[in-house]
Amino acid sequence: MLIDAEGYLIQARYIPSPNCDERPDRNDISLLVIHAISLPPEEFGGEGVIELFTNQLDPQAHPYYQALEGLKVSSHFFIRRNGEIIQFVPCTRRAWHAGVSCWQERTRCNDFSIGIELEGSDNQPFTPMQYTRLTELTQAIQAAYPVHDIVGHADIAPQRKTDPGPYFDWQHYRQTLEKRITHD
Repeated sequence: MLIDAEGYLIQARYIPSPNCDERPDRNDISLLVIHAISLPPEEFGGEGVIELFTNQLDPQAHPYYQALEGLKVSSHFFIRRNGEIIQFVPCTRRAWHAGVSCWQERTRCNDFSIGIELEGSDNQPFTPMQYTRLTELTQAIQAAYPVHDIVGHADIAPQRKTDPGPYFDWQHYRQTLEKRITHD
C-alpha cells in the first residue's frame, strides 16, 4: 500500500468528509489511534458510519442515531469487516476522531494523529482480514510519516472511551506488524 504526497492511500475508496481542517503543523504526525465503530451498534455492513462521517446520518433512521444528531466527527480511515478501506480525510489534514484527548502529556491528539476506525464493537472479535488490512495500512502510514506511537482510543481518552475494546488483539496486531517489517 502507498500513501501519496497529498495524504491519500492509493488503494482506498475515497469519500470526503467535511469534518476536518488544517493541522497546526502539517509535519507533526506522530501518533496512530485505533478506534472501533458500528452503526447501529453491533450491526455491520450498513452505511451508518459513512453517513455519520459525511453529516448525512438521518436521526430518525434508528433510535440510537438521535443521540448523534448534529455530531461532527470523522476519521482518516475506516476498515470494514471484509477488509475494504475507505478514506474520509487525507492524512495531511486533521480529522475529528479523538475528541478531548491526551497522549504523553500532549493534549488535542487530533492535531498530531491519524485515526483508523475498525468496523466493530467492544463485544465481538475483529476479522482476520481487518488485521491484515490494518497491518498493511499501518506500514503505509509509517512509511509516509514519523508515526512512532500506536494506541487505542481508550488510551488517549480513558474516562470517555473503551474502543477498540477487549476483543482487539493487540498482541497479534503488533506481532504481525513486526513480522511484516522484518520480512519486507
